[in-house]
Amino acid sequence: MNTEQQRLQQTGWKKWGSYVSDRQWGTVREDYSADGSAWNYTTHDMARSRAWRWGEDGIAGISDDKQLLCFSLGLWNGKDPIMKERFFGLTNEQGNHGEDVKELYYYLDATPTHSYMKMLYKYPQQAYPYQWLIDENARRGKHEGEFEIIDTGVFNDDKYFDVFVEYAKAGTDDILVKITVHNRGNESAEIHLAPTVWFRNTWSWGRHDYKPALWADEDHSIRLDHEKIAVRYLYKEEESGGELLFCDNETNYQRLFNIKGSTPYPKDGIHDYIAYGSNTVNPERKGTKAAVHYKLSIPAKGSATVRLRLSDKHLYDAFEDFNEVFRQRLSEADAFYEELQAGIKSEDERMVQRQALGGMLWNKQFYSYKVQQWLDGDPAMPPPPPERQYGRNKNWKQLNNEDIISVPDKWEFPWYAAWDLAFHCVTLAMVDPDFAKQQLIMLTEEWYMNPSGEFPAYEWAFGDVNPPVHAGATYRVFKQDAAIKGRKDYEFLEAVFHKLMINFTWWVNRKDSVGSNIFEGGFLGLDNVGAFDRSMPLPSGIRQEQADATSWMAIYALNMLHIALELAGYNKVYTGMAIKFFEHFMYIAGAMASMGDVKNGLWDDKDQFYYDQIRMPDNRVERLRLRSMVGLIPLFAVEVISTETLKNNPAFEKRMTWFLKHRPDLAQLVSRWYEEGEGNKHLLSLLRGHRMKRLLARMLDETEFLGPFGVRSLSKQYEKEPFVFCKDGVELEVKYLPGESDSYTYGGNSNWRGPVWMQMNFLMIESLRKFHYFYSDDFKVEYPSRSGKFLTLKDVGTELACRLLKVFLKDENGKRAVFGHNEKMQNDPHFRDNVLFFEYFHGETGQGLGASHQTGWTGLVANLIKMKNNP
Repeated sequence: MNTEQQRLQQTGWKKWGSYVSDRQWGTVREDYSADGSAWNYTTHDMARSRAWRWGEDGIAGISDDKQLLCFSLGLWNGKDPIMKERFFGLTNEQGNHGEDVKELYYYLDATPTHSYMKMLYKYPQQAYPYQWLIDENARRGKHEGEFEIIDTGVFNDDKYFDVFVEYAKAGTDDILVKITVHNRGNESAEIHLAPTVWFRNTWSWGRHDYKPALWADEDHSIRLDHEKIAVRYLYKEEESGGELLFCDNETNYQRLFNIKGSTPYPKDGIHDYIAYGSNTVNPERKGTKAAVHYKLSIPAKGSATVRLRLSDKHLYDAFEDFNEVFRQRLSEADAFYEELQAGIKSEDERMVQRQALGGMLWNKQFYSYKVQQWLDGDPAMPPPPPERQYGRNKNWKQLNNEDIISVPDKWEFPWYAAWDLAFHCVTLAMVDPDFAKQQLIMLTEEWYMNPSGEFPAYEWAFGDVNPPVHAGATYRVFKQDAAIKGRKDYEFLEAVFHKLMINFTWWVNRKDSVGSNIFEGGFLGLDNVGAFDRSMPLPSGIRQEQADATSWMAIYALNMLHIALELAGYNKVYTGMAIKFFEHFMYIAGAMASMGDVKNGLWDDKDQFYYDQIRMPDNRVERLRLRSMVGLIPLFAVEVISTETLKNNPAFEKRMTWFLKHRPDLAQLVSRWYEEGEGNKHLLSLLRGHRMKRLLARMLDETEFLGPFGVRSLSKQYEKEPFVFCKDGVELEVKYLPGESDSYTYGGNSNWRGPVWMQMNFLMIESLRKFHYFYSDDFKVEYPSRSGKFLTLKDVGTELACRLLKVFLKDENGKRAVFGHNEKMQNDPHFRDNVLFFEYFHGETGQGLGASHQTGWTGLVANLIKMKNNP
């Protein structure tokens, strides 16, 4: 067991981590408007002056696990109108494709205990083009690409700084900080560094009176005093200079609201002193926020390093062991990943996987949101407008979140999303299965789940419905945890299973309105995949019967069946639950088969595909013949049960045999149950052999779904001949769009009409492997369709994984598809090996699109690299 793995078994090592958000402004939590216009209520311009109620943001920020004390980096190049203390980006209304961060930064490395972390921020030496970015994106329409910071030319001629921030822990409350600034330009350049420490404001709201303090301790350290924090000092090197500056983490009411505030040294006091020379720092050198201000002149192609230390110890020489601790922690991080990547030969794959996992670990965030308090307001603040009680999240008053949570992207999505989080856990379990388990348990807690049993979707609308992928994630994490530790954590599996049963019941009661095992689902996370907004109700009496909603529930039932069978080997009482979920799967399969016409259900024999349909008040059915990802999701509903499992659960086998005998109509829907596969296995699937082959023929057709970088989310056939839906004089069109969306549905900031989505491709690969487990090498399909080349289903999955990995890995010319046609990113040695993990990818070029730091579910690339190298 290596040193980092040992630390994972000890308490306290994860108390400090990368828990500070990249953006707090523009979030629902900080929105106290009457109309719920979160992006406009708190803005980037306000952020430097406003004390936040629910959390903090910063660049390369770290905090304790309750975010009482924070540390992050401030920068100023002497030319910007403001200091760079947080990342800038466009709001949903400003961006031509929705919200978008307009910065270049990379989360390069991290260990699961945060004993070592490294990130990079690229800071231009000329004035930051804030207004140009706003104006140009406003000028562009939906049919044009986003205008990014690199498109402005500010990185041309290498006139920028590479700012590396590294952390290394000497102990659980002893964190060493190294900031290294490289001047990449051909001329010397000045930069102001302002590493900043502050207390989250918990005292201004009328709920807690206690106020911590910090003050200068001579000229080489800052003393910190908080009743719940062990860290007591921020040390700086005496010989490096650095001016100690102090203010209060209080709102600048004068600037924002033109009224007198409670302090002459508010939150933006240090900013105003450095950028404008204002008299806004406390001459008594005390407050609740402080910075060490360095003014550095860095020669051309040179660098400078600043060293600091946050510690719980009074140290005579805080930097005596600094370099040795850093060397040791980096060596331990290398050893941790060396063992994890033992089977991976390619250096490029190892690097991409390590950055993917590093990004996953950096994307943890302290998330605080107590809906009842948010709705009612705080005693010391003006009451919120009355409209709040009838608006967003009004039915989620039980939600009381205050945890470290894996979020999709700490700038664009600085909040958890239910189905994203399930995928995050599958990747996080590779490096920290205990954290992955804790995240899944957390989501099912009473103060997260609605009393009805619904999981919270995301803060913009907790009541939206995400696909129910959590049972599958739970079983995957359970197996990964057992593989790492050599023992099965039945206590975890049992605890989550009980809560999942409540959620399953919610789905049955709320999304199957007539008790027919046909599910309506609605949004289901697929944003603009269809012809109309799936979140909006259809006219009275009309129901959309969704192939994906019903398939997700079949998948849910199979996952619950698999968990119940696992638990039955531990406690026979779960045999009854296995029977229940087996039968429920069969009923869903039957319902799916009888939806629409009795013969085929949602399956269309002519097109060899699954389609959604609309059911009219008179029970007439109109099929929506749109070939999208929705029709491929039935592939995911597959599980294999061994004969050994049945023999170990005779009560289950007896009931199952009885059920199949007495319901032959349902038994015939399940893929050849009575024909054992390789090694005496039985298959449960929505797809019989013929339909699976026909669906795969569509999916593996390069003129339809199979793209050069993975399976597209919409058939390419609609590029030249768009799908058109006409109803009551209204015509709706869906066209294949391999890149950004031209639709305003959901703000147009994601697209399911062509691009490649990593998490859906991951589920396809897993499903292919399950089918192969049953059918063995004897069952082959044509790959790609009409190529004359036949592969086993497992090999098809591996080939698909290789296509997905081509997004990130260097090709024969040393190019990475994720960077698109940007020559600097492709060729510059200071860019080309720093990888960004986007939300989704262009269906034809593999270029990254959407949120740029989505090492949430796109972190699954780490799993794919493992799959490819350890088949």
